[in-house]
Amino acid sequence: MISFSSSRIALDCILSSFQMNNETINIWTHFLPTWYFLWRFCVLCSTLNFLTDSYTWPLLVYMMLICVYPFTSSCAHTFSTMSAESRHICYFFDYGALSLYSLGCAISYGYYVMPECWVNSWLHQYFVPIAIGNTVFCTSLSCYSRFLELQFPKRSKALRTIAFVVPFIFDTVPLIYRILLCCGGSCSPTGALSNHCYHLLFAFLTCFLFTAHLPERLAPGCFDYFGHSHQLFHVSAVVGSHFQMEGVIADMTSRRTWLLKHGMMPSFLGTIGALAISLVINLGIIGIFSAPLLWKSCRSPNQPHSSTCGCKEQ
Repeated sequence: MISFSSSRIALDCILSSFQMNNETINIWTHFLPTWYFLWRFCVLCSTLNFLTDSYTWPLLVYMMLICVYPFTSSCAHTFSTMSAESRHICYFFDYGALSLYSLGCAISYGYYVMPECWVNSWLHQYFVPIAIGNTVFCTSLSCYSRFLELQFPKRSKALRTIAFVVPFIFDTVPLIYRILLCCGGSCSPTGALSNHCYHLLFAFLTCFLFTAHLPERLAPGCFDYFGHSHQLFHVSAVVGSHFQMEGVIADMTSRRTWLLKHGMMPSFLGTIGALAISLVINLGIIGIFSAPLLWKSCRSPNQPHSSTCGCKEQ
């Protein structure tokens, strides 16, 4: 009976995504881009040899994760209202997917985007292991922040912001340094750098929208269904990811000869292996935070569930 009830609630949540509520746009602004990134991934699979060409493995990891994070976010917004416990668990997975996406960015940046003067440096050699540590930090802190939402909402939001800003800063330090070198005349601007600059612009806009709560704070109640900052945050993040993807692909293609001659050849352990290790660790972290919620849900199986699949997450 409980299983049937949960299935019915899950179906209601799916059906609610086709009705206008304050989660509808949140769902579709990440569900539709998932298919765009999947299409780009399929095109790359038809033109690149991901199986035997180890130089493409960083891009393979990146493309897998750029498809996973918007889909996970869409699922989180769809099913988070099944119960109070499922709301937390859904967003645990959402945060874990974003954390792994930051690892995908680090792997692709470490092998394709790194400034020439930093290639084979200490930072270059340990870039991916440090990024794995960042995923642990990001997932742990962001999941923990959810338990502070009711008592300390501002502290919760601050911790969650820090959890995602730290990996972003680490990942983009080589890129920002490379852009500064080009601004100083040490290199010539390329199409890849233009895409990277657009990505940084939308990344900062994404962070601003996440923290500023505009425009709804200026007119409460007017943007509940359309135009809310979280919806704009989704759109900005996806557009930024598009430009980042284009920049990574352009760098992978244009810098291949130089990187293969002077840089480190991508290894299985440093790419797919790093993703597998990080995936296991992050799933373990999500399991640790989810366990008390699942135990609570099992102890009180008759508690009422939310009847409206449209509770806003910010």
